[in-house]
This record gives sequence, structure tokens and C-alpha cells, in this order.
Amino acid sequence: MRRFVVWLATAATLYVLVQVHMGLEASSAGAVVVASVVLGLVNLIIRPIVRLLTLPLRLITLGLFGLVINALMLWLAAALVPGFRIHGFLPALWASIILAIVSGVVNWLVRRRHTH
Repeated sequence: MRRFVVWLATAATLYVLVQVHMGLEASSAGAVVVASVVLGLVNLIIRPIVRLLTLPLRLITLGLFGLVINALMLWLAAALVPGFRIHGFLPALWASIILAIVSGVVNWLVRRRHTH
């Protein structure tokens, strides 16, 4: 249930980012939904491998390179989904930061709700 709630929050956040013209573009709401599904799969399958391979770099940068990894995963998802585009690396970086914040807050709220 928690994963579904986080996925729903990701889809809603991506939709808002497209609507406020943060450098993300989608041909339809369906493209945003597909992009959020693909992003979830990319984060589930590819991101752990990339995180392991870049561990020394993440240690040197005190974890800040993780933001770059998140942006690259979002950019990869956009490359795989027709009708969903990101115009440059900086919009991907900002979108990934916003998505990480929203995901963190939603995870915290869901965990907090289930412990009380």
C-alpha cells in the first residue's frame, strides 16, 4: 500500500511540474502516469546498480552525487516514455530534488500513520 501511495504522489508531483513549466513536458496526463511507472521501474532495477558503481564518488561528495543519479534516472525514464520530455539536465535535477522531497514526506506520513 505504501508503494502505491508513493507512486501516486510521484505521478501527481510530475503532473504539477509539467503544469508549472519546470522544463518538463508531457503530451497528456497518460504520458505522466506512464512516466511515473517507468521511473518507478528504473529506480527499482537500474538505480541500485548505478548507486553501487558510483559509491566512491558518492562518498567523496558526501552523498551529493546521489542527486545527480536521481536526475539521470528521471532523464532515462523520460527517454523511454514517448510524449514525456525533459528539456536539459538542470530541469531534471530540480525535478528530482522536488520528487525526493515529496517522496520523503509521503513516506514519513505513511509510516507515521501506521505506527499510531
